[in-house]
Amino acid sequence: MGMVKEFKEFALKGNVLDLAVAVIIGGAFGKIVGSLIDDVIMPVVGLALNKVDFKNLYYPLRFDAKGVDVEAARKLGPVIAYGNFISIVINFIILAFIIFLVVKAFNHAKKRFDKEVPAPAPAGPTAEQKLLTEIRDLLARR
Repeated sequence: MGMVKEFKEFALKGNVLDLAVAVIIGGAFGKIVGSLIDDVIMPVVGLALNKVDFKNLYYPLRFDAKGVDVEAARKLGPVIAYGNFISIVINFIILAFIIFLVVKAFNHAKKRFDKEVPAPAPAGPTAEQKLLTEIRDLLARR
């Protein structure tokens, strides 16, 4: 019975809920960024590089498969799909840059928020501190 109680305490902590929300939002954010990269940025990059479709760049290892896409070439034999690797590296760089921009914007907003919230005024001396000060002053006069 103790294990069930421990599990309840663990599952109902705020950290677990925060983590669940982060995973869900992260998955959705990943799909958005993936679409941005695949559907917007990579076609422009491919067009700028002479209509290159990175995903179809490959090197066949044991056959001549000119003029077919990478999936058809894989059916014919082993290939080194270096275009897909290039595409994934570009995706990573773009994703890392986008995350950098999001974190930078968050930190900037946090700094602005921290500036706007005034720091609490320092509390005055406690009653005990006042009494000790009076005792010190009386002793100093003797």
